[in-house]
This record gives sequence, C-alpha cells and structure tokens, in this order.
Amino acid sequence: MELFTSGWPLLAAAGLFGLIVGSFLNVVILRLPARLMHDWRCQCRELLAEDEAKSGARAAPVDDAPPQPALQADASLVEAAPIVDEAQVAAEPNADAPPPDIVFVGSHCPHCKHALSPLDNIPLVSWLALGGRCRYCKTPISIQYPLVEALTALAAIVVVAQFGFTWQAAAGLVLGFCLIALAGIDFHTQLLPDNITLPLLWIGLGLSTVPLFVDPVGAIMGGALGYLSLWSVYWVFKLATGKEGMGHGDFKLLAALGAWMGPRSLLPIILISSLVGAIVGSIALAARRQDRSTPIPFGPFIAVAGWVQFVWGATLALWYERFLQVG
Repeated sequence: MELFTSGWPLLAAAGLFGLIVGSFLNVVILRLPARLMHDWRCQCRELLAEDEAKSGARAAPVDDAPPQPALQADASLVEAAPIVDEAQVAAEPNADAPPPDIVFVGSHCPHCKHALSPLDNIPLVSWLALGGRCRYCKTPISIQYPLVEALTALAAIVVVAQFGFTWQAAAGLVLGFCLIALAGIDFHTQLLPDNITLPLLWIGLGLSTVPLFVDPVGAIMGGALGYLSLWSVYWVFKLATGKEGMGHGDFKLLAALGAWMGPRSLLPIILISSLVGAIVGSIALAARRQDRSTPIPFGPFIAVAGWVQFVWGATLALWYERFLQVG
C-alpha cells in the first residue's frame, strides 16, 4: 500500500484511474443529453395529451361549440421547443424508444452500429492502435474520445500531485470529473444538466460540515453569491437588450463552485472564465466566420476557471499580492 501513496507510483495510478473514468465520461457526455431530451419529449407528450383530453371533455356538452386547439396557452412553448415537434418525432424510426442507458448498454460504433469489443474500448490505447478509425467500417472516430480520456487522466494526476493521498484529493477528483462532463455536454448542446450541477452543489455543502475546504458559512455564502451574481448579470443584460446572455445552468454551476471553495473564489473564477471565454470565443468565431451574435456556451469556461481556482487558487492569490507589492 505504501508504494502507491508516494511519488510516481501514486501519480501513475491516478493517471490510469483518470483514463478509465475518462472513457466513462465520454459515454456520459454523449448519452446523458439524449436521454434528457427523450424524457422531456415524453413529458411534453403527456402534457399535450392531458390538455387535449381536458379540451375535449369541456367541449363535449356543447354541440355547436367550435373545436378548441390543444395547449393554446403554451403554443409559444411548443413552437420554441423542437423537442415537442410531434410530426418530426413520428417520422423518426423508433422515436419512442429511449436512448441507450449510460451504464448498462455497451459501446458501439455510431456509424455502423457494430458493438465494440473490450480491445476496442481500452482508453486512449485503442484509438491510437486503430489509427483513429472504427475497426469494422473504417469510419474516422471523433478526436473527442482520446482528448477527454487524456484530459481526465491529466486532471487526476494534477489533483493527486497537489493534494497527495488525502480526502481532499478524492473530493478534488470528483469535482474535476464532474466539471469535465459538464464542459463536454455544454460544448455540444449548450446544456448544463441539473443531474450534475445540483449534486455537485449539495456535495460542496456537505463537505463543508467536515469541513474539508471551507466551513458551512463560507459554503452557504459561496453558493448563494455564486448563483445571484450571474443571475443578476443575466437580468440586467436581458432588461437592457431583450436577449438572454446565458443559461440558468451557468448560475447553478457557479453556485456549486462557490459551495466548494467559498465566496472569495467567485471573483477569480468569473474573471478567469470571462477572459478565457473572450479570447477563445473570439478566435472560434473568427475561424468559423461567424458574427458576435452567435451563441457560445459559457459553461466550459466556468468549469476550467473553477478547476484552476480549486487547484492553484492559493498560488494565484500569492502571485497577485506580489504583483501589487511590486506595482
């Protein structure tokens, strides 16, 4: 046991563990949004059916009453949400079938649908050995898979190197893995699922009772201020422009980070995420030849800034203090 609690063996074990978790995070990033969309579609179908039934029941006693369209009050919602488009859903094969389960359904090639063997699922190694192509249909495999696996392994190594073989490191691994999943999902879908942000918030509040990083007062204040800060920016921007500048998931993610690290972490996280977001977003828009009105997910930048603050927050604060003294 001592061999794996110090030096490079511990870091190697952390990296291997990160590769394995990264492979699972790829599944979460790709399948969780699809399952959420399916659940929302089913819920909307139920609401539509209930409204149609109620409308029919009210109109039945009156023979000459004109037919009333279902869900009149929520017509704008139906038009704004393509997931409720019944015609599109009916045209899709197996539209009612739920997407693959995250845990119990094995991986397959998204192009030829061939089930992948264990040799095809070795994190990072399989992608390199196959030359980035499916073994069965030779279709190129997305670079996302090895990138997420390598990033998760690197994050695990950095956290363990920073905190050692401690409970802080174990908690830091959970935080890092959740942030990687959230960043990947938001990048693809511009969604930050409550299934991850809210448990992350409650875990941060729970850890404060130990306390592991901050005390309960700091965690509660960090969570509240984290949510209200972006919530306030959202409403000021919306009232001034009539547009939504960010999603509610961003509020919850910053609240979760505030619960983990306290209110003092919020300003550095906002500054780092805004700076990185402005630079990367401008480069991405220029590369794609898109204008500034094109929406860009802000969650990945909050996740990166939060992880940087979690790992190196004290060091960054020390550098800043020295910079002020020199200035």
